[in-house]
Amino acid sequence: MIDSASTTGEYWFEEGCHILEWLNTPDDSAVSVARARVPPGTTTRWHRLSGITERYLVLSGQGVAQVDDSPPQTVSAGSVVHIPAGSLQRISNRGQEDLVFLAVCTPRFREDCYEDCDN
Repeated sequence: MIDSASTTGEYWFEEGCHILEWLNTPDDSAVSVARARVPPGTTTRWHRLSGITERYLVLSGQGVAQVDDSPPQTVSAGSVVHIPAGSLQRISNRGQEDLVFLAVCTPRFREDCYEDCDN
């Protein structure tokens, strides 16, 4: 079976970025793929995903990723950020253009697994 990535339906997510779900369905619960877009000068909120491992595959832009207590790491096109399940995470756009990356979650992202940790 071949699915096509959605090109419409981008929305603002409370984390602090625009999300476009490419693949996230209950009938394929093993994985989800979303395109995330962080505007210049924006840092997403500290958050964690319970029971979900996430990977950021950076497509364009530049920024700084932070995972748990690890030192902040500069990211740009081609960078891959591995975020173990339950880890605190956030990403900052330090460039002049949108920071765009694919968020690949295993198992698939579910909103009830999202925890805002900025409060």
